[in-house]
Amino acid sequence: MGFRIVVIGGGAAGFFSAINIAEKCPNAEVVILEKTTKTLSKVKVSGGGRCNVTHACFVPKELSAFYPRGEKELLGPFHTFMSGDTIAWFSDRGVELKMEDDGRMFPVSDSSQTIIDCFQNEINKHRVKVKLSTEVKSIVEGKDGFQIQTNKESMSADTVVLAVGGNSKVKHYEWIESLGHTISKPIPSLFTFNLKKHASNELMGLAMNASVRIAGTKFEEYGPVLFTHWGMSGPGILKLSAKAAKYLFERSYQFDYEVEWISNAQDLVDGLRKTNSKMQLSNTKIEGFPNRFWIYLLQKGNLDSKKRWADLNKKELEKLVQLLSKDDYSANGKTTFKEEFVTAGGINLKEVNMKTMESKIIPKLYFSGEVLNIDGFTGGFNFQAAWTGGFIVADGISKQLVL
Repeated sequence: MGFRIVVIGGGAAGFFSAINIAEKCPNAEVVILEKTTKTLSKVKVSGGGRCNVTHACFVPKELSAFYPRGEKELLGPFHTFMSGDTIAWFSDRGVELKMEDDGRMFPVSDSSQTIIDCFQNEINKHRVKVKLSTEVKSIVEGKDGFQIQTNKESMSADTVVLAVGGNSKVKHYEWIESLGHTISKPIPSLFTFNLKKHASNELMGLAMNASVRIAGTKFEEYGPVLFTHWGMSGPGILKLSAKAAKYLFERSYQFDYEVEWISNAQDLVDGLRKTNSKMQLSNTKIEGFPNRFWIYLLQKGNLDSKKRWADLNKKELEKLVQLLSKDDYSANGKTTFKEEFVTAGGINLKEVNMKTMESKIIPKLYFSGEVLNIDGFTGGFNFQAAWTGGFIVADGISKQLVL
């Protein structure tokens, strides 16, 4: 048998690692083991089926700031392979990407199948073997490499790449811990805030820019907030959930938060009272405020929408300012964002050489993707971390083979 490299995990990180390894190490046998019946599942559903490949951020330090876990550690790797390199990699293989107004990047086809087909073509081109329904039960390090026990067979490998993705269950990582690595407890990231049977549920589909703060903490984020039939979502909420993932997990997702809809609320209220003195509150038009949202706020504050601005007393004016600048909510649980589950936690980064993604504990054992304690905001950042890790893994393995 020739030199065999086994990649465990048939997702984005696994495929990108395997393709680049096979390209850089043409004489090696590269095998992907996937425990389910399908590969690239998350790629398929990403971006509503369009696949948010990466984000148009081209400065390593700025890009790394989008990762609540891994910001410092990713700075070096991003100098080796980041967004611009991802764009070029796909372009060289006939896949052009386009940028949207918010910086997210998708294939021009607007179809995740384009990315899947690209990967499949590369897998075929470089003769990478893919074994489905093959679950790894254990890995044992030996004198001449690794012995991998799956649900189907026992197989040997000279080098192993773990790209098994994230998982909310600690049990998922037990066989990795048995190799001597420590796991930062896996917890959910990127989730929405539940407001069960709340009046705001009637605003489903409405989105507004706002600052959201977790009460009593320094966790705060600005961005679009989307009302849903179960609570609040949107980039602003999702980013905040990633930042505060550990804090919210420890509180079983029972927490208070505040929304600042207007940054200069006092000035706005003073100005509206002055220019609309004879107008009823319900007829007032505020720039950027849909009428139904304005009526919702008035009802939430028990303010008479038929009242004229001139007739509001001091207490009512103060209530309006509060609703606009510090609108209080009590979340009761979370909901996973679409099907794009992201986990905070995984392999402790102090145990990984980030220049090669090789284990500091076991030689020739590499890591790529969400199995590491790295997670980013929504917007293509988690895929970019997978592409970066996969490229560096391949580079590290190819240099090792030369040595």
